[in-house]
Amino acid sequence: MATKKTDDVFSLASFDPAKVTETFRDFAEKGAAQSKEAYSKMKTAAEDATKTVEATLESAQSGSVELGLKAIDALRTNAENSLSHLEALLGVKSVSELFELQTAFIRKQAELAVEQAKSMQEATRKVAETVTKPGKDAAEKALSGFKKS
Repeated sequence: MATKKTDDVFSLASFDPAKVTETFRDFAEKGAAQSKEAYSKMKTAAEDATKTVEATLESAQSGSVELGLKAIDALRTNAENSLSHLEALLGVKSVSELFELQTAFIRKQAELAVEQAKSMQEATRKVAETVTKPGKDAAEKALSGFKKS
């Protein structure tokens, strides 16, 4: 009897080529559909990533220009103040007047430096937020896409 079971398992009579072909076709169709879906998702992700990089670069460029203009403005202001101070020093008639002018200039420059530092810090913060926003938005979109799946 053991031989009969062995004969049934390996018997060519129970082999149906149509079923094998149908099974293989189903497997191939499912694989092709999954490949198309995966390609579509990857293509969309690549397009989104490209848009994110472009937006980030544009933000970084405009932010750099803004920070550069603020720095130039600060340098211009400091140079004008220094020249005005030198002109005032040329008209000094006493040592006490010299100390008074110098003290006022140093106080004014210290206050201005604090204001300029705050302004640059705020501008840098805004630029950083603007530059990171496209990446942050893309990451949130990707995470929400994973949550839906």
